[in-house]
Amino acid sequence: MKHKYQINGISCGGCVANVKKTLEAHPSIEKAEILLAPKGATTITMKEAISVAELQKQLDELNGYIITETN
Repeated sequence: MKHKYQINGISCGGCVANVKKTLEAHPSIEKAEILLAPKGATTITMKEAISVAELQKQLDELNGYIITETN
């Protein structure tokens, strides 16, 4: 299942790589696609539903990134 999110704090390709690696380390995430244009637009493919709070907890390892769900 795919869900769309916005990740604030993404400013460069290095940010994208770090956030992608961190999100994909979660056992329920198959793939994270993060764009620089529009900045921070993210699609996450999951094996099972994960709450935004759990995704934020995963991102908190990096500091400075805030994830919100979009439609």
